[in-house]
Amino acid sequence: MQSRTRGILLTSMLAAGMAGYVQADTDSPFGLATANALGSHDRIESFRRIATLGNYRNLAPADIGEETVSEIVAATKNGKTLVYTDSPGEAIGFVDISDPSKPSPLGRVDMGGEPTSVEVIGNLLALVAVNTSEDFVDTGGRLIVVNIPRQTIVGWIELGGQPDSIKLSPKDDYAAVVIENERDEDVTVDGVEGGLPQSPAGYLAIVDIQGTDPSGWDLRRVELTGLASYGSSDPEPEFVDVNSQDQAVVSLQENNHLVVVDLPTGAIVRDFDLGTVDLTRIDATEDGIISLTESLDAVPREPDAIAWVPLDLRRTRHLIATANEGDLFGGSRGFSLFDPEAKLDPLVYDSGSSFEAIAVRHGHYPEERSENKGSEPEAVEFGRFGRDDYLFVGSERGSFVAVYAMEDGEPRFTQLLPGPLGPEGLLAIPSRNLLVASGEEDDPEYGVRSSIMIYELGLGYPTYPQILSADDANGSPIPWSALSGMVADPKDPNRLYAVWDSFFSESRILTIDVSGSPAVITDAMTIRGGTGNYDPEGIAIAPDGSFWIASEGNKDDSRPNRLLQVSADTGEVLQEIGLPEEILACRAASESTATLGSGFEGLAVQATASGYRLLVAQQRGWDYSTAACEDLDDDAGGLDANGQPRRARLWTYDQSSGDWGHIAWELSNVPERASWVGLSEISATPSGSYILIERDNRTGDFTEIKNLVEVNAAAMTDGLVSASEKSAFDLIPELEATNGWITDKPEGVAVTGRGVVYLVTDNDGVDDWSGETWFLNLGYYRNLFR
Repeated sequence: MQSRTRGILLTSMLAAGMAGYVQADTDSPFGLATANALGSHDRIESFRRIATLGNYRNLAPADIGEETVSEIVAATKNGKTLVYTDSPGEAIGFVDISDPSKPSPLGRVDMGGEPTSVEVIGNLLALVAVNTSEDFVDTGGRLIVVNIPRQTIVGWIELGGQPDSIKLSPKDDYAAVVIENERDEDVTVDGVEGGLPQSPAGYLAIVDIQGTDPSGWDLRRVELTGLASYGSSDPEPEFVDVNSQDQAVVSLQENNHLVVVDLPTGAIVRDFDLGTVDLTRIDATEDGIISLTESLDAVPREPDAIAWVPLDLRRTRHLIATANEGDLFGGSRGFSLFDPEAKLDPLVYDSGSSFEAIAVRHGHYPEERSENKGSEPEAVEFGRFGRDDYLFVGSERGSFVAVYAMEDGEPRFTQLLPGPLGPEGLLAIPSRNLLVASGEEDDPEYGVRSSIMIYELGLGYPTYPQILSADDANGSPIPWSALSGMVADPKDPNRLYAVWDSFFSESRILTIDVSGSPAVITDAMTIRGGTGNYDPEGIAIAPDGSFWIASEGNKDDSRPNRLLQVSADTGEVLQEIGLPEEILACRAASESTATLGSGFEGLAVQATASGYRLLVAQQRGWDYSTAACEDLDDDAGGLDANGQPRRARLWTYDQSSGDWGHIAWELSNVPERASWVGLSEISATPSGSYILIERDNRTGDFTEIKNLVEVNAAAMTDGLVSASEKSAFDLIPELEATNGWITDKPEGVAVTGRGVVYLVTDNDGVDDWSGETWFLNLGYYRNLFR
């Protein structure tokens, strides 16, 4: 935690207008979550997610396949109605949050163009910036005014160019609208692809608001040319915010510049270049592994969203916070604070690479964006909640919101909030202790839908994260993501082991300490040797202490299903075992591989008279297309409506004899909106029974089957586990308790020697999923299956 003395020093430097630049430190790498776990706060307040609303619910049911998003979100003055922009739907949407824990859709209004931003006057009018441009040269836009209660358009003003962000002054007498006239990224200028200048130039539009009839409003134009050192004749204004002195700050993203404009007069008060940042201990290479060992020098900050940050209760002094998304010349991967009144260098704080470290520590780092902009901070919002000031920074690619307490003008990381997929907009509603995040990514029709998430500040510990990582030997957070199989250490009830899957190019075994909350990843061991190309999905511990790993194969067996015995001391592969030759031959002979794509998902050790055997869960059934293989496939129970076998199987492998066998598994019926139901894990309990995950492949509101299933060993002796021999525990209420969009992938289960059940979800390496990982302590297994 940063000292108050340091904060006071910073404030005094700001007051004197000195060049007081502070680089982010990592004194409190775990933020509030770990501080809470250690009991270091007498009075704990935190933000907790209380609701998620899929934006598709504002569509007619027949249009569920339509793409619909929420990019920028605003609220009425009473904080009870949200208005959001839906760019692909060319509409704005309304949400009732009278009860913020139960948001309900109120419908949409067509805009006749692409809405880019929205603001609200009182409880009555929504001001919507709408792009009506024909192309990058023939630009146009409107400020459309909508009556919120009636959901009708009451008028509009032609803006003369392509708008982006809009912000109202505190008394609603001015609207500042940035006219971006965005560049064509496919045009090369002076050797720079997407470079500047490209006409027409952008500018700031000021709307003088008088009354509720927009026909009486006036429009003024503030030119922003001739200011920036790069692309001076082509300013690219991106975002705007207005302070209590009616000053608008405008970010010129590609120009790497800020401009402060006095709204009453239209005069430019101050402008300055945002400089560059040297980044160390980041991952700048997309190679399928997270490695915070690289550096980038002199990266332009190129901010997207910006926010005024008051320094005093009367809001007479402000800093400017910038979310440094980066764009034309790279990704600067953090955020900064600037003092617009400083006599020398206005930079007073930069997060450096700490924002990236936060993403890695919480499993939200998008490795596939390493060569671009990393976690890509895009949104920033300030909120004064009672006597406490907070700064919120949203990661577009990591799908999270980092919360910082502002102490004497200096940010201190306190917690990470899981966000919607691709959070674009952040909105603080301090009068109701609320924070709202809106997501711009959507996957119709039954995929991961764009959503609005609502968080509430209140007493109590954070509910997220449930798992994070400690530092490695070099002082960087241990990288992790895409967790799959898990197993408990038989000698230590507070230690689990997990594997991550083939999202990463290296296979690793992670050690998890569950003695406190959140759980902490304390070590990572790379699996070495063998043939490689593994997809670890299950892990178990042999009587001699070595690990067994189940590696899932693919359809054409270019990555075979394999069992790996791995040294617990070195990570070396001791032996590698493939499927029986007759099974491989049948797979190779099949004309269609449509039903052969699933493979090994989990494994458990079962004691036998001669030693032990492995039980290996196969996710779905295989149906060979050749008659000669009919007796070896899984369609004896018939096919479901999607052409999938109604049975999967548990493979058995006897370690002493090397013999393979299998036990048929009767799957639950496939829900109407699901493609399949399959197995994801198998773990042994202290009483000799086994717990498996049986789930469908749907997410969010559309999921129907997410079960833990217990089966006694005796049920396996006849070669078939039927539906009547299974006891099920419904995981959906546990997943709904997080108030988020439910994942389709509960993947790992571990049962300790004391009988405590832990479950983890796979976040897909933050690729087509928000990066959110749920790590749940479900209590004693005997209580789950009563």
